[in-house]
Amino acid sequence: MWRRMLLLLRQVLISIDQLAQVLIVGPLYVLGLTAACPSADETISSYVGRGQLRGAWWARAAARAIDTLFVLLGEESGHCRRNVESAFLGLPPTS
Repeated sequence: MWRRMLLLLRQVLISIDQLAQVLIVGPLYVLGLTAACPSADETISSYVGRGQLRGAWWARAAARAIDTLFVLLGEESGHCRRNVESAFLGLPPTS
């Protein structure tokens, strides 16, 4: 039962992450500050990772902060980049 609750909690946190990405990127898109229309299926990490791959200065800084957070949580470095790869391969985000 605890395992199922943890799996459900993880999905809820991912959905909050996806909503936050749309709420953050949406106004930037409407104002013409980004060409990328937000996707409800994309997490903040994936969006930042795509920006990082394009060489955007803001994405490099954001990825550094996000990756540091996930390293502190026990994950390997490169969280944002891995989430881009998993998003484009149709796999679930890294755990």
